[in-house]
Amino acid sequence: MCDNYEPSKTLSILKCKCPQCQSGKMFTHSATNIGKFTEMAANCPVCGLQFEIEPGFFWGAMYVSYAFTVGIMLLIGGIILAIWGMSAGFWGYIIPIVSILLVSAPITYRFSRVFMIYFFSPIRFKPELANKK
Repeated sequence: MCDNYEPSKTLSILKCKCPQCQSGKMFTHSATNIGKFTEMAANCPVCGLQFEIEPGFFWGAMYVSYAFTVGIMLLIGGIILAIWGMSAGFWGYIIPIVSILLVSAPITYRFSRVFMIYFFSPIRFKPELANKK
């Protein structure tokens, strides 16, 4: 890395990186590892930030996850309505929506926690920690 490197906040959110150094991984396993996609590191491996800044901090991520889920449901329902209209029937809406929600659950889980720590915590990016390895 060069000395004037400054990570992108958007890219750091998409890659689930630490909000303080935007370099360390927040999760210990890949989102595709169904058995362990929920495992989150206690501290950032680069800057040492403790991710759970207070007991129960990530309980608020349930509300963020709910908003994501409602958004996905409305988007998929709108797409089905635009393509097939009301002729899709009840199960024509339910099966695709539930299927997509089940498949996207690991990503929804992760991004709700990442959004929670980036937008609802006092933690801010510190450029001096970005190059620390």
